[in-house]
Amino acid sequence: MIDQHGKTDLLIARLKESLPIEANIASPLAKLLAEKSPDTPIPAKCNVTSVFYTGDMGGIICGLDIGGPNTETPHLVSITHLTFHRHVPLSREIEAYQRHRTKKLRPQQDRGY
Repeated sequence: MIDQHGKTDLLIARLKESLPIEANIASPLAKLLAEKSPDTPIPAKCNVTSVFYTGDMGGIICGLDIGGPNTETPHLVSITHLTFHRHVPLSREIEAYQRHRTKKLRPQQDRGY
């Protein structure tokens, strides 16, 4: 088991109550999003407008509002690919989830899964 389901469920509930949440888009993610939506300029910041849980294998997924002409196309990314400013009320809980998930996934990546 990768995620701690009780803690993850609580985090998701708290995230949903706090939407929208401002997030930072790191340059590797911005490059990938730009490839998927070449007509939409990818900003350095966006709003997380939805969150849902895809189970242990996918974790918490965030729906992003990056603006632009193609806003009806959802941009869905793992919460582990986003960063959040310290002023975001749940930033510590998000960061703890990200660290835990990354730590648990690392051995699987090393084995080639």
